[in-house]
Amino acid sequence: MSDVENKPQAAEATKTAPKAGTTAGGGDGRILDQTEIDSLLGFDGDDGKGSRTGIMELINSALVNYERLPMLDIVFDRLVRLLSTSLRNLTSDNVEISLDHISSVRFGDYLNSIPLPAMLSIFTAEEWDDHGLMVIDSALIYAIVDVLLGGRRGSSALRVEGRPYTTIETKLIERMVHVILNDMSSAFDPISPVSFRLDRIETNPRFATITQSGNAGVLVRLRIDMGDRSGRVEIMIPYATLEPIRHLLQQMFMGEKFGRDAIWEPHLTSELYLTDVHLSAILGETTVSLNDLINWQPGSVVMLNTRPRDLIEMRVGNTAMFMAKIGQKQDQIAVSIEEYIEPVPVEET
Repeated sequence: MSDVENKPQAAEATKTAPKAGTTAGGGDGRILDQTEIDSLLGFDGDDGKGSRTGIMELINSALVNYERLPMLDIVFDRLVRLLSTSLRNLTSDNVEISLDHISSVRFGDYLNSIPLPAMLSIFTAEEWDDHGLMVIDSALIYAIVDVLLGGRRGSSALRVEGRPYTTIETKLIERMVHVILNDMSSAFDPISPVSFRLDRIETNPRFATITQSGNAGVLVRLRIDMGDRSGRVEIMIPYATLEPIRHLLQQMFMGEKFGRDAIWEPHLTSELYLTDVHLSAILGETTVSLNDLINWQPGSVVMLNTRPRDLIEMRVGNTAMFMAKIGQKQDQIAVSIEEYIEPVPVEET
């Protein structure tokens, strides 16, 4: 009976032995199907919208979440308001701008995902001494060109794909880029004054590399609607560019002072000025042996190295504050402060 029971087990072992995915060694082997492998590697099949697990979570652990920089939401909300007015003045048309979303991406991944054709504007943050990238998709390019050249309202722009952008189209888009950069400078002004300046415009992503492909950055997607015409503007700012003002972007609200109280500070200052301080006048100091100190009696004379006209030291605790001249006024001993003693910095050990 035992021989009959062992035959199915041997057959099952023969089937599973050649397959990939079994564990090596003397333990029990187990086959991982494709779903379990995808789950282990973090590919959940939800286009990246779900939670990442496994190895992908470890790979992306160094990716800083933009939610750790709360002031960025306020900055780009301010940019949307400023840009709505500026583009209306530029196009003389009804322009609606909406902030799609702000996310953190790696620069290399974003560069590979840019839909072509597009115009890639590299700009410089002069005060931060670094660069950023602005991408304008083809739909918005043709829409802006059509509007600026007097296209009819209510009609969509004519797109001619498969050809490079002309000089006129590039110059017209360059005007819009200057407007966006000026408004973005104004949006950052309440936090830190910065001037964004257009460096160049490229159409090939290979020539728009402003940082290492593995470096992370903030990606801001704006949607611009002009009647039946619409398009997108994407702004990519590497975290290295934002590093000089990172401590300001971590504030929860504009002008956060991290615990400072404008009412408590003057009150505490006024109360400190009313504090009593014990001031000592040091007439002189000398060093004696313990044997002499024990033998002192009433009437013993201690010789000091201070003459009547010498300046004496005034101390608060152990800190020397003033040099003063000793005298007498109204039958009381008095001192006249002659000079202030600079505090001696404590040497670091």
